[in-house]
Amino acid sequence: MTGTGQGAPAGTAGPVHTAGPAGATRPGVPAPGCALNRRLHLALEAADLVGVGAVRRRLRTALGLWGVPELADTAELLTSELVTNALQHTGQGAVFDAVLTGDQRLRIEVQDGTARLPGRRRDQEVEYATSGRGLLLVEALADSWGVQLRGDGKVTWFELGTVDA
Repeated sequence: MTGTGQGAPAGTAGPVHTAGPAGATRPGVPAPGCALNRRLHLALEAADLVGVGAVRRRLRTALGLWGVPELADTAELLTSELVTNALQHTGQGAVFDAVLTGDQRLRIEVQDGTARLPGRRRDQEVEYATSGRGLLLVEALADSWGVQLRGDGKVTWFELGTVDA
């Protein structure tokens, strides 16, 4: 897994700085008011299912740094579903992006390299299946979600808002 982003702990992503006394900056802490301090970008190689756990941990850390730890449980669960689906069902890698907007909405996007739309199991199939519930969870728990086809594949996304949003 490779990653760049702002808002992750020092040593795990690109440089992050914050204003200290008299406007000085310190490595490892996001700068207040900086739009870049609320973005996390990670790439996973094909079949890197171990990387899914790392994505969850990095997301939880970032959400804590961004001041919205209350979104972590749901965001981690839904992220796991989307990233795992991308890795298992496309045979390719995935690109994960998380952005916290100025109005405190979290948008998670998972891009993969296939234009095949994700499928959902019918109700009678879900009852006894050991997999196939991921998009049902996304639909039930996300404020909004969808799939966008692109020339190089698709992006499956969801959004969560804070209580204040």
